Amino acid sequence: MSRSVLVTGGNRGIGLAIAQAFAEAGDKVAITSRSGEVPEALAKYDVLAVRCDITDAQQVEDAFKEIDEAHGRVEVLVANAGITKDTLLLRMSEEDFSSVLDTNLTGTFRVVKHAAKGMLRLRKGRVVLISSVVGLSGSAGQANYAASKAGLVGFARSLARELGSRNITVNVVAPGFVETDMTAVLGDERRAEILAGVPLGRYAAPAEIASAVRFLSSDDAAYITGAVVPVDGGLGMGH
Repeated sequence: MSRSVLVTGGNRGIGLAIAQAFAEAGDKVAITSRSGEVPEALAKYDVLAVRCDITDAQQVEDAFKEIDEAHGRVEVLVANAGITKDTLLLRMSEEDFSSVLDTNLTGTFRVVKHAAKGMLRLRKGRVVLISSVVGLSGSAGQANYAASKAGLVGFARSLARELGSRNITVNVVAPGFVETDMTAVLGDERRAEILAGVPLGRYAAPAEIASAVRFLSSDDAAYITGAVVPVDGGLGMGH
């Protein structure tokens, strides 16, 4: 059956691929972004694009009202929206640190809290948080980003225990390096350095992350909750 699916940050990169995968499967898909525009890749689907900055609690509340009215209560939430402000610790400002956590971690809290209200009434739901291999293994110059993505693991596992009795699963997907606009700006030397640490020897395609998300949102994954699923080509093994 067609479900009401929300993908935050669904306008590009991994989020776009996830939204497309659910739309192709026939689900009613809503995406949020700061622009509120429908990406060209989603134009052929009946996707609801909602303008929402997840650092603004009122915008999050308004977005859920719009989605609930159009598609019904959210049954599948993919919390993907995030930012980076990479720099070494001694150069990192308070704003560099706090803004990344406010978007990546606190912003996720805001959207999950709203989605959970509806899921509790429905007595079912799927929540998938998009973390990162960096949140598990760390990365020089990304203390803020790594902290935010590591925080998602503790957040998800706490909610898995809290919401499990209502048939709501909460899981984490931890991508490695993915071919997106964010990684396209890396220089050849840095790309080669990264690939040297990836056993599969390549970057992931966004669709490969989307496949893992769709599995965790499916009936086949009904008994999986509190899990951290790495989709990183082996980069983070052991973490």
